[in-house]
Amino acid sequence: MHIYITLMVMHKSFFEIRYLMDINFVQLTLLFFAGLGAGVINALAGGGSFMTVPLLIFTGLEPTVANATNRLAVWIQCFFGTRKLYMMGYFPKNYCFKVVWPMLAGTLIGAYLLTVIPDETFRKYFAFFMVLMTLVTFFKPASKIQQTDVGFTGKSLAVNYFIYFFIGIYIGFIQAGVGFMIIAASVISGLGMVRANAVKMFLNLSAATISLIIFFYAGKVLILPALAMGAGMSLSAVIASGMSVKVSDVFLKRLVSVVILIFAVLLLVTK
Repeated sequence: MHIYITLMVMHKSFFEIRYLMDINFVQLTLLFFAGLGAGVINALAGGGSFMTVPLLIFTGLEPTVANATNRLAVWIQCFFGTRKLYMMGYFPKNYCFKVVWPMLAGTLIGAYLLTVIPDETFRKYFAFFMVLMTLVTFFKPASKIQQTDVGFTGKSLAVNYFIYFFIGIYIGFIQAGVGFMIIAASVISGLGMVRANAVKMFLNLSAATISLIIFFYAGKVLILPALAMGAGMSLSAVIASGMSVKVSDVFLKRLVSVVILIFAVLLLVTK
């Protein structure tokens, strides 16, 4: 059954936060394992949200609701990921606190766009970025990124702010696949891969926090499916650490790419 909670907000008209959808225990279990798999994929290959969002759409959610609901699951995973890397001493505090502000400014714009864009239009945009990001991985750009020390003064600071502002727009609107952008910008700015991953976790966490406020207000978040996926994602780090030495990186990336391309085609040809 549907359960709605209606709230009055000052002088504005009411809005709805949808807590449950027509969903059964079997579907919740499948979403849990989907979140578990997506979290492992995010850790080992990237692009997990390009799989979970289509799965949510295929369960009957509107595309924009599926994307917004997925953000809560991402928030849960990034909370635990950021906490773990912080406790291990890999959290680059100065860098994160400088670039997070322009990114959040962009996130506000991107998240707002998600609340007003028609679902079918967003469906096509999401499928386009699924294909685009998959093609990018074939060129292996991550292996060509050189660690430098551009500093945080003058023009380099302005360039970083500019880059992260547009990353923020993307992360607010699409989110899936943003990890490579953040890691690339971080490594070019002088961070190693481990600290760059901490930046990715923290910025995803920060962006998801801001986005969720907007999405909750717009009634775009379904709590129960998100919690099921988030529970799976929160356990994924333990599994991923054990698989990292057992699974071929090339094989996994190719497998994920094939699945993402299949999902992209299904999004375009189905209603």
